[in-house]
Amino acid sequence: MTYCCGILVRDGLVMIADTRTNAGLDNVSTFRKLHIFSTPGERIMAIASAGNLAISQSVLSTLTEGMENPDTGERETLMNAPTMFQAAQRIGRAIRSVHATEGDALRSEDISFDVSFLFGGQIKGSRMRLFMVYTAGNFIECTTDTPYLQIGEHKYGKPVLDRAMHYDVELYEALKTGLISMDSTMRSNLGVGLPIDVLVVRTDACEADLNHRIEAGEPYFHDLRSRWSAALRAAHQNIPRPPYKNETEAKTK
Repeated sequence: MTYCCGILVRDGLVMIADTRTNAGLDNVSTFRKLHIFSTPGERIMAIASAGNLAISQSVLSTLTEGMENPDTGERETLMNAPTMFQAAQRIGRAIRSVHATEGDALRSEDISFDVSFLFGGQIKGSRMRLFMVYTAGNFIECTTDTPYLQIGEHKYGKPVLDRAMHYDVELYEALKTGLISMDSTMRSNLGVGLPIDVLVVRTDACEADLNHRIEAGEPYFHDLRSRWSAALRAAHQNIPRPPYKNETEAKTK
């Protein structure tokens, strides 16, 4: 299991991914799931992956080595895609290519072809964009109405994003909210865990403003987790008790 979150606000892009993978309780490992492709000042793209690790690694290798365009003979990679939209299309083609190669073998072992990606970034001269690419290779794009996308174990971290996120949130406030969303997921699902990889990119910079790994015991994240738990307890205690009484109790009054 995994949890990855992408947030696109007016000031820029935040992408967060955990690193825990497991194939059972006694087979837990750490693998990076947030991958960055960058030519500073010209383009920066990031892919966060969820699902079968072998499939996601095959897709990433295909995108790095490139796929031959049958019409032009060009090796198409993320780094030579002319637009973010066409780069997202290339991710979809890479997924379908891996499925064509490995799908039958996986089915014969009763293993589902399960993978999804968050893909965000900016190419100089165009706007910053964020996409979610599905197992079939099709994708949707983040909008200003709902400025975030999630993959993996998303249900525990979604409520805080629903309540707190909007397009005009300041960039590092968006990062803080994303980390609270990650903490909420970690508290409710042991399949998601530290270290956490974080990328922050400012609009039109085309390079990372922050590329950081949060390790276990890091003071800021530990403090954030403690403060959020305390804030929730305080909010709960400050809300009046429900005024409802059952019928028997109400009659005795």
